Amino acid sequence: MSKIVFMLEEPSMKELLDKLLPDLLPQGVDFMTVTHEGKQDLEKSITRKLRAWKEPGVRFIIVRDQDGGDCCRIKDNLSSICARVGRPDSVVRIVCNELESWFLGDLTAVAAAYDKPSIARLQRKKKYRNPDGVTNAAEELKKLVPDYQKLQGARRIADYIDRDRNLSNSFHAFLEGVLRIANSNPDPGERFP
Repeated sequence: MSKIVFMLEEPSMKELLDKLLPDLLPQGVDFMTVTHEGKQDLEKSITRKLRAWKEPGVRFIIVRDQDGGDCCRIKDNLSSICARVGRPDSVVRIVCNELESWFLGDLTAVAAAYDKPSIARLQRKKKYRNPDGVTNAAEELKKLVPDYQKLQGARRIADYIDRDRNLSNSFHAFLEGVLRIANSNPDPGERFP
């Protein structure tokens, strides 16, 4: 049996993944979601946690928002940290631009979560066809759903999000990374792009 530890920037991502992962991961693959208090806290804890975790068969996936930064530079920096502590097999995924971009990629889920069917039709609008390009996704989602709040919103939308329907490329890159690591045999020397 293997286990994947997800190191997350914030609690709202945990709310989503705790509902999404049980249906995504193959049988026999356990997971744990570990939240942090923002990107700086996450980055500081990577070295400590990856070095200290001695449980055999554990793999790590680090998930961080882009937040307007250079996606490639952020990913390279986090991957370098993992490699320096002897865990180049860790997967790093950057959410472009923030978690709400993934929600904008599935407006049908947002519509269902908030019982506002008209929101689903907005997916055809140019702005929402490339949700990763919406730099202020949280603000945009708040315009669509004025009572949206990060933690409660993630909890509600997670019940309806559809992997196949979602238009966010970074959401699909995340899913691909999770499935690749879940279906591989642990090899601490292996490096995942």
